[in-house]
Amino acid sequence: MQPTAPINHIVEHLFRHESGKLVAVLTKIFGPHNLQLAEDVAQDCLLKAMGTWKINGLPENPSAWLFTVARNKALDILRKEQRHKEFTATVSPLLRSEYSLTSTVTEYMNPGNIDDDQLRMMFTCCHPALNMESQVALILKTLCGFSVTEIARAFISNNDTIEKRLYRARQKLKEEKILFEIPTGNEKEQRLENVLTAIYLLFNEGYSSTQHEDLIRKDLIEESYRLCELLRKNSETKTSEVLSLLALMSFTHARSNARLDAEGNILLLPAQDRKKWDQHLIEKGVEYIKEAGLFNTVNTYLLEAAIAYEHSIAASYEQTNWEHIINFYNLLYQLNPTPIIALNRAIGIAELHGAEVGIQSIKEIQPSDGLQQFYLYHATLGELYARLNDKEKAFQFLSEASNLTSSPAQRKLLATKMEALK
Repeated sequence: MQPTAPINHIVEHLFRHESGKLVAVLTKIFGPHNLQLAEDVAQDCLLKAMGTWKINGLPENPSAWLFTVARNKALDILRKEQRHKEFTATVSPLLRSEYSLTSTVTEYMNPGNIDDDQLRMMFTCCHPALNMESQVALILKTLCGFSVTEIARAFISNNDTIEKRLYRARQKLKEEKILFEIPTGNEKEQRLENVLTAIYLLFNEGYSSTQHEDLIRKDLIEESYRLCELLRKNSETKTSEVLSLLALMSFTHARSNARLDAEGNILLLPAQDRKKWDQHLIEKGVEYIKEAGLFNTVNTYLLEAAIAYEHSIAASYEQTNWEHIINFYNLLYQLNPTPIIALNRAIGIAELHGAEVGIQSIKEIQPSDGLQQFYLYHATLGELYARLNDKEKAFQFLSEASNLTSSPAQRKLLATKMEALK
């Protein structure tokens, strides 16, 4: 018999990877309007695994064990509730007949269908009736197996707020009678855009955590990759945007091992040891970006990936092709004219033409309350004024940047910069 602690750890690790599959297939059976029921059944499977495996040890195939328990629980619920609860409309007659009930549920839980079920779950979570915060929270909860506490910690919130957000999202699924499907035509394109936005937000939070004590959350990065790969592997959802986002994430994540020193302090691009960059991920990024280019379309993810590629191939920070990067930012701004993109373009201009020109480029950005509340805006100005040896302005902007970020690692970096000014 294995000790309790390792069993608990194994179950939690396994459940993180299997819960999304369980919730997706149970939602297909019960219907999106019964999402809470699907989540409860999946949670019951975890609790049963905890109790049983502590006594009997790990089964030979833990994943198959969980799915068998989930199937049996689903059958019990369908038998007890079929007269009182409305389940998936498309298969309801088969679920109401005892002759076809077991075979239908067994077929629905076929491992060969799991990837498609998770894709449908993604599109269900990203229905336009739900706001972006709810979409991301639902994906983390249903497909990634994150707890309410983990979601709250990842997105600078508290448990109560996340609970209410999830509750309202589930209610919306009921009210709007949202179907468990991959939509077609224009609706599929719109929903896919929402899905990719949610995945990108998830990746960014993993790559540079806004509040978590760890700057890099590899669990979030891995989940964003996994979800994006599901899109890539399906012919209906394999688009230039999907491949471009995978390329962007690959080039960006390739730098993760070089972003912190031995004490956990942030190392910015000029200080990073490029030998620590993951060359395999860079090569994967090149494959994705080449494949994305075969679609002969330009999208924001493709341009962002091209910028990240330029950083990846530079032998040193001094050899970065800032001219190429600025050209890509010009194209990106034409497609998506946001203050954040304009700010990043100004950073490139400062690297190519000097701090004064960079500051002037920032001043030319259209006023935006959002930009004024963004720590990087003030941090960038602080850095540029420091290069001009204007210590008073530099300190003022760096101090404001520190007030605006919740990341302990970023605050530590800013404090180091301010101390250097003294």
